Amino acid sequence: MEVALRYVRYSHNDAIAYGVLNGEVIEELAGLPFDAPEPTGRTVAAAEARLLAPCEPSKVLAVGLNYRSHLAGRPLPDPPGIFIKLPTSIVGPDDPIVLPADADNVHFEGELVIVIGRRARAVSAAAAGEAIFGVTVGNDISERDWQRDDLQWFRAKGCDTFGPIGPVIATDLDYGNLHLQTRVNGDVRQDQNTNDLVCGVNEIVSYISSYATLLPGDVIFTGTPGNTHALQSGDVVEVEIEGIGVLRNSVLRPSA
Repeated sequence: MEVALRYVRYSHNDAIAYGVLNGEVIEELAGLPFDAPEPTGRTVAAAEARLLAPCEPSKVLAVGLNYRSHLAGRPLPDPPGIFIKLPTSIVGPDDPIVLPADADNVHFEGELVIVIGRRARAVSAAAAGEAIFGVTVGNDISERDWQRDDLQWFRAKGCDTFGPIGPVIATDLDYGNLHLQTRVNGDVRQDQNTNDLVCGVNEIVSYISSYATLLPGDVIFTGTPGNTHALQSGDVVEVEIEGIGVLRNSVLRPSA
C-alpha cells in the first residue's frame, strides 16, 4: 500500500485553493486534486490557513442502516437503503451546525465518507475502487422526529449545515478497517471499526452508480455505528477516523 496523501481545500489571504497537507505545511496544487494537478511551488503554514470542506460535491448521497451495531436486531437491508442529502448541507471543519428553530431532536451520526475521483456509471464492485479518490470524515446530522414523520427526509437530513465533512481527504487507506470514534463535549458516544459495515465501500459505489452517474467530488456517507443521541446548542461534536483526522463542529441555535 502506498503512503496515504492528505488533500485539503483551504482559504488563505481571501483566496481558496486545494493542497496537500504535509505535516504542518500545505503545499498548494494547481487545480482540483481529482485532475492530478502539479504543485504550484507555493506553501502555507497550516496554522495560518482555514480548512474548508475538502470538496464541493454535485451530489451528496448516504447509506442508512449500514452498521451491524446500528441495526439493533433489524434484518440486514437488501438492497442498501440509499438517501440523498443536499449539497448545501455541506460545511467544513469548525463550521457551526445550525439548528433550525423548530428542530427539537437533532442527532449526530459519525461516518466514513467516500469521495469520488472519476466519473462512474454502472461500475462493478471489482472496478469501483478505480472511481474512489479517497475518504474523509463526516457527520450525518439528522432530525429524528422529521425522519420518522415526513414523507421524504428532505428536512431530516438535508438542512443547511447538516453535512459536515473534513478535515482532509485521505487516500490509500484500508477503508474496511478503520477505527471511528464520535465524541460530544469530550465524552465518547460512538466507538467502532469500519469492518462492521454491512455494505462495503466498493459495493456502495457500484450499487449507486447503477442508477446515478457519480462525478469527481461527489460524496457518499457510508452509515453510522451504534447508537446516537440528541444534541443541544453549545455542544461540540468530534468525529475522528484513523488515518484521516478529527472533524470538529459546534452546535448553534440562533436566537429568535
